[in-house]
Formats: sequence, structure tokens, C-alpha cells
Amino acid sequence: MIAADVFTKLDIELKPDPSRTVIRPFGFGYPSAFERKPTRAQDVARRLMALDTTARDRMLQLLKAAMEERHRNVDGVFLRRFDEAKGDLGVHVEEERDRLLLGAYFSQEYAFESAALFNPSIVTLPDEDPDDDSIRFLLSLRGVGEGHISSVTFRTGTWDAGTGLVVDPPSTQGVPPRIDTENDGWVRMRADDSEDPSETVIFPCLPSQRQGVEDLRLVRFVDHDGVESVIGTYTAFDGSNARCELLRGIDQQSFEMRALTGAFAGYKGMALFPRRVDGRFAMLGRQDGVNLWLLYSDDLYTWDEGLLIMGPKYPWEFVQIGNCGSPIEIDEGWLVFTHGVGMVRGYCVGACLLDKANPTKVLARTPSPLLFPSNEQRGGYVPNVTYSCGALLHRRSILLPYAIGDEYTAFATGSVDDLLSVMEPS
Repeated sequence: MIAADVFTKLDIELKPDPSRTVIRPFGFGYPSAFERKPTRAQDVARRLMALDTTARDRMLQLLKAAMEERHRNVDGVFLRRFDEAKGDLGVHVEEERDRLLLGAYFSQEYAFESAALFNPSIVTLPDEDPDDDSIRFLLSLRGVGEGHISSVTFRTGTWDAGTGLVVDPPSTQGVPPRIDTENDGWVRMRADDSEDPSETVIFPCLPSQRQGVEDLRLVRFVDHDGVESVIGTYTAFDGSNARCELLRGIDQQSFEMRALTGAFAGYKGMALFPRRVDGRFAMLGRQDGVNLWLLYSDDLYTWDEGLLIMGPKYPWEFVQIGNCGSPIEIDEGWLVFTHGVGMVRGYCVGACLLDKANPTKVLARTPSPLLFPSNEQRGGYVPNVTYSCGALLHRRSILLPYAIGDEYTAFATGSVDDLLSVMEPS
């Protein structure tokens, strides 16, 4: 068997959907050379309040007819937005109708996955029995919309450890989170109107994320006390700087975010091991932009210790290598899916095997890629890219969701034994 034959590509594809939207804040002001009083926001509020009540009643009717078809609890969304903006409006507003209208003026609908839906990661849902014939999973996806702003959306589904894969249809609703509390370095986010995982959209809410929440890498983490949780690492991008942040406690409506600190935390693509290694938290990363690094922390949040463990070796990875998600523990060691960048900035997916007791030791790796851009898949939002942020193990089978052209998502399945057979000792 050759590497390119290890995985069987499935027919299921997830494409961008411009009809899926969220309502997010919208702000506006005058250019600095034209700043004046009253402000632009105050001008808008006064223009609205100068209209007669019949006109405002009609405006509210039209607004609700349009928004209630696509969003749940639009009254609550617009009233919250009014409460956030009212201090800058310079007018006294008594009627709920007018608060709703003003809230709508300071909101906008955003198609969060209109341009791309890619870079997937996957974990089993809580309480899944690994001995069941079929398992339920949570799939995360990076959505890109207007302005190349990235957010994270979710799907659920079922997999039978073979080619039997079902991805549940997503809800038509999209619910962005809002900040609930900030405590001990954690920012708690809530999406109270979300009734299904596919409705929750992790849209940029913090200054560090202004231009995107990118490439969530999920893992089912089991700590030394047996407590199990879903944890994800992602890249927060503010338009000029990128840093790694942590997401914890994913459910339908709430989760927590926290920035990582330390000398090795200000980079992209960090992926957490599913348990402690020799009593310490461990991650993989690409801190120098070229090589695969092993990182350690004593508290999960501070990452000051790292060691380069693997560099480019084969032509398809001469430019750089990195992880494609968290390591997967198998009997033989830690199975890590990797990405390599070669000619014409082509991204391919390979794999390596790390020693279970000492993951600084690379036991084997694939000399040629497992998945790569095919002739029919070389276009896309970013051509020549095949990439993943995580795979799922069930028994001795692998489900690997992967992105094509930074535009859409496909799926492939294969066996651990076939994968190991095409590796060569390192």
C-alpha cells in the first residue's frame, strides 16, 4: 500500500452557506477630519425620533417581518443592543418600539460562512461509549465572511467507524455569544438563544479577536483526577497580531475563553495533548514557523518551555511542517497528523508517530502525503491547500475531516494499521 491509498474519500462535502447569518453590533462615526457635535450616532437617533409615530410603527412592522424569519428572539437582541448604545445617543427614549428601532440601527446582519467553511476539527460528544457501533461527534468549522473575518461554527453527526457518516443538517439560526462575566483570567461567553450546537457561532467578541477566531483544534481532555472536558485551542487575530487562546466547556449555550501566556504562546497552531504527559500539560506547535515543537506547561495557561522535535525532510514539506490537530493516543504511541508546505505553497496532509512515554522522540513518519490537492481540487478561496485541525479515532479506524482550498470541507476514512504500514522509521 502507498500513502495516497490509506484514506477513502467520502462523498459528503460541507460548502459555505451565505443564508446563515448572525446579528452583530454595528457602529459608525464621522471621519476624524469631520468629527463634530452632535455625533453621527446622535444625528441618527434624532432623525428617527423626529418621525411621526405612524412611520415608526410601520418601520417596526417591516423590521420584525424581515428579521423574525431568520432569527430567534429579535426583540431581545435589539433591546440589548439599544442598552449598549443608549449612553451615546443623547436622546430620552420611553417606548419599546423606539428602543427596538434604535437597537436595529446599531446592528447588522453578518453572513459568517458566506465565503468559506473549512479547517475542521472533531471530537466525540460527551457520554459516548467507545464500544458502540456508531458514535456521535461534534465538528467545528472555521467560517469566513465579508472582510475575511473568521468565526467558528459547529455541526453534529454520527459515524460507524467505516464509510457510514451522517452530518446532521444545520439549523437556519445563527447565535453569536455575548460576554457574561470575566473572572480569574477567564471570559465567560453565553449564547442564550442557541437551541442546537449548529446555532452557536463563536464570533469575535474580544479586542484580541477583532479580525478572527481561527482554526479551533478540539480535544477531549482527561485530567489526572479523571475529570473529562472538551478543550480547544485557537488563533485570535486582531488584524496585526496573532496569539493562541484557550476555549473550554463547549455546550449549546456557554463556554469560556482565556488567553495563553508565556514565551511560546504568541503563535498560531498550538494543539493540546488529550492528557498530561509525565504529569505535565503538553502541546504541539510551530513556534518558529517551520518546525514541529513540543511544549510543556505546569498550569495549562503559561507556556515557557519548548523543544524542537521534527523538521522538514521530504520535498512536500520543505517550506514548513506543523500539526493538523491534537495527538491521538494509540497502542503504538502518539499518532499526529501533520501538514507540510511544498512547491507553489501547496499544503498536504501527512502523519508521524511519537513515543508514548517520551513524545520528543519521533518513531516514524510518512515519506509522502496521505491527502493532497488533486487536479479537481486545486482551486478554491486559497488554491492548492489540503488541511485539517483534527481527526477522530473509533476502535482502530480514523475519520479525518479536511479542508480543500480554504473554502469547503470534505471527509476521509482509513485504518490505523494501514497508516502505520506506510510510515518509515525516523
